[in-house]
Amino acid sequence: QLQASGGGLVQTGGSLRLSCAASGLTSTSYSEGWFRQGAEKSRGFVAGIGRNGVRKSHTNSGRFTISRDTAKNTVVLELKNAKPEDTGVYYCAAADRDDAPVTVRSFAYWGQGTQVTVSS
Repeated sequence: QLQASGGGLVQTGGSLRLSCAASGLTSTSYSEGWFRQGAEKSRGFVAGIGRNGVRKSHTNSGRFTISRDTAKNTVVLELKNAKPEDTGVYYCAAADRDDAPVTVRSFAYWGQGTQVTVSS
């Protein structure tokens, strides 16, 4: 089971930290990812970290950073310099893969989502 938290309202240019706590599975035994569902209603890949530790991001801007807190069995997504287009429901997911996949269908386990709203 995955539990996402940390969403809320942030101003443009601000920062936010999302957490995904895993229970019943060990975070380091899976690849994990974050997806955003915006107004378009489809979930898009934001960032992932593989079981092998390799990180991926949907952008090279450096605004999104994914990491693991192994002591808390948690995956963290940090957002910096937030923009209105970052608004949406953020979902964390886990996949039994060495390398983090980037498609929704590749992930078997999903959290419930946390809302992020970036005001302009």
